Amino acid sequence: MRIKAAVLRAHDAPHRIEEVELAAPGPGEVLVRIAGAGLCRTDLLPRVPGFPAAPPIVCGHEGAGVVEEVGPEVGRLEPGDHVVLSYDSCRSCADCLWGRPAHCETFFSRNLTGTGVDGPGPMRDERGAPVAARWFGQSSWATHSLVAARNTVKVDRDLPVELLGPLSCGIQTGAGAVLHTFNVTFGSSVIVCGMGSAGLGAVMAARVAGADTIVAVDADPDRLDLARGLGATHGFDGAREDLPALLLEATGGGAQYALDTTGLPSMISIAVHALRPGGTCGLVGAQQGDLVLDSEALTAGRTLTGIVGGDTVPQVFIPQLIRLWRQGRFPFERLITAFPLEEIDRAEEAVLKGEVVKPLLVPAA
Repeated sequence: MRIKAAVLRAHDAPHRIEEVELAAPGPGEVLVRIAGAGLCRTDLLPRVPGFPAAPPIVCGHEGAGVVEEVGPEVGRLEPGDHVVLSYDSCRSCADCLWGRPAHCETFFSRNLTGTGVDGPGPMRDERGAPVAARWFGQSSWATHSLVAARNTVKVDRDLPVELLGPLSCGIQTGAGAVLHTFNVTFGSSVIVCGMGSAGLGAVMAARVAGADTIVAVDADPDRLDLARGLGATHGFDGAREDLPALLLEATGGGAQYALDTTGLPSMISIAVHALRPGGTCGLVGAQQGDLVLDSEALTAGRTLTGIVGGDTVPQVFIPQLIRLWRQGRFPFERLITAFPLEEIDRAEEAVLKGEVVKPLLVPAA
């Protein structure tokens, strides 16, 4: 069928809204009309020369919408169902079977190449040339997306489905880090470095978990104000020279948990040293350079761990976040700023400048 999609034709080029041909759903696949799709910094990786996912490509990996057509061998979905789209995983390797789909043995090839693992992609341009459309199994910066039914999360039809896509990546990662990886308990202390969607998701989750002290760290005072409004008890400028002392004071000598979303080695080192004995520091996203810790950093039982996808199963965790939202306890909509899909480059510029937390691209009706 003919659809419209935001196609990146070159690393340094603007996106072009093009008419493209999208294949019909095959076995196990569904066609979803996209109601809204988040813009995440991970979606900008195809702009990096030499990155395996090369233009021409359609990105977007935080989509949500309405099922329009189902292929053969799809039993649990039907046209009209509302769904959130998640990343792709095989569901059969050891990590998937252990409930760790973000650690799927074929995660990189399925999600970060743009072409997936199933042969020729489902999209072609007006000249008949292929366009990579398997970015995180969905390529949802478009009016429609062709996805594996196993990677969808069915949600109630009375929900604002256009807002739900961002739950599937950054917000889920931050909240999952707190509620699953750390298993934060009532009365504990949490430091969160970086107030993007993952960091703010972590702040909201820490409040849900009943943490007594929730410290937000960021260089943007507006982000710190937002964090306080979402549950942070303290907010500190990450550029302050006395930040290590401030963190220790705020947490009564050290936090049980710290989450870094900045990827900055200097910030990670500060976070690790702000832990009390036995504390855990989690790292989200790619680190920006080598991390060197002194010989005392991990003494007294401190732990440093990488976190992917919040260590969650999206089909279980996203509905849990939605239930919290219904209760007024997880107001993720406060992170979102909507843009028409046609203004994708303005949205990209806004996120790079730090003007918005989570852009939401909305295709024209």
